[in-house]
Amino acid sequence: MKPTFSVIAPVYNEEPVLPALYERIHEVMEGVGEPWELVLVDDGSRDRSAAIIAELNQRDGRVKGLSFSRNFGFQEAVTAGMDYAQGQAVILTDADLQDPPEVIPEMIAKWREGYDVVYGVRSEREGETWFKLATAKLFYRLIHRITSVNIPLDTGDFRLMDRRVVDALGRMHERNRFLRGMVPWVGFRQTGVHFKRAPRYAGEAKYSSVRRMVKFAMNAITSFSYVPLQLATFLGFIIAGLAGLAIFTVVLLRLFGPHDPLVGQATTLVAVLFLGGVQLISLGIIGEYLGRIYDEVKGRPLYLVQQQWGFDTPPTDGPPARDSA
Repeated sequence: MKPTFSVIAPVYNEEPVLPALYERIHEVMEGVGEPWELVLVDDGSRDRSAAIIAELNQRDGRVKGLSFSRNFGFQEAVTAGMDYAQGQAVILTDADLQDPPEVIPEMIAKWREGYDVVYGVRSEREGETWFKLATAKLFYRLIHRITSVNIPLDTGDFRLMDRRVVDALGRMHERNRFLRGMVPWVGFRQTGVHFKRAPRYAGEAKYSSVRRMVKFAMNAITSFSYVPLQLATFLGFIIAGLAGLAIFTVVLLRLFGPHDPLVGQATTLVAVLFLGGVQLISLGIIGEYLGRIYDEVKGRPLYLVQQQWGFDTPPTDGPPARDSA
C-alpha cells in the first residue's frame, strides 16, 4: 500500500538527532491515522548517520533511506527525497528538529481544505544569533523585492506539497537549485501556517558560516532575478554619463579657468582604479550567470545514490522509474 504522506528529512552529520527525529515523527504521524513513510537522505555524512538510518529501517519498514556517494548539498538531498517519495502529500522538514513535527497536522488540515502547498512561516526563531536573524530578515526582503516570483517572507523549506506540485518540481532539472523560489514559481494554491522555530536539538548548524550563506543567497538571486545584470548595465550608463560631464567640465576649466585643478597623477590613478573596479564587478556578475549556464550545459546528474534502504528500485543517478498507475 502506497503511503498517503511522505516526510522527507535531509541528513548531514546528524547522528545525535536521528533517534529523536524518528520518535517525534512517529508520534505525530501515528496520530494522523493514515499510511506514512519517513524518507531520510544521507548527504555524505562523516559520522554514523547512514548506519542509524539503516537501523531505523530494520526497526520500522516505514523509515526509508538514501545515502549519497558524497556530499552533494541540501537542495540536492531534498530533491532526491522528492524523487523517491511515494506519498500523495510530501512534507519537507529539517533533521535538526528546528521545524517542529507537531505542526504537520495543521499543514495536513490545510491540505485537506484544498491547498496544494502549505509552507511554514517562522513567527519566532530561538537559539540564533542577532547576525543570523538580521541577515535572514534582510535576505528575505531583498529577494522578495528583486524577483518576479512571490516568495513568502520568513519561510524556509518546511512545507507540505501535493503530489502534483512534487511532480511539477521533478520536471525542473536546474543544477543550482533554490526550492524556496521553485515552489512558488510552479503556482497552484498556496497558504502558510505560523510556527515558533525551536533551537537545534543537537549538533551544529550547517548554514552558520558566512560563505555558505553567501552562496545560498547568490543561488537564490541568480535563479530568479536579472536585477544584478540590469544593475550592471545601469551602472555603466551612470559612469558613462559622469565621464561625459567630467570631459565637459575639464574643457571649460581649460578654456576659462585660471588653472586646472584636475591636473596630476593622483586624479588619473583614482579614476582608473574606480573604472577598473566597476568593470571587474560587472564582469563578476556576468560570470556568475555564465557559470550557471556552464553547469546546465554539462548535464551531470544532480546526485549519486550509493546505498538505499526500504526502496524496491536499485540505486540510480536520478529519480527512479514510476509506475504509470
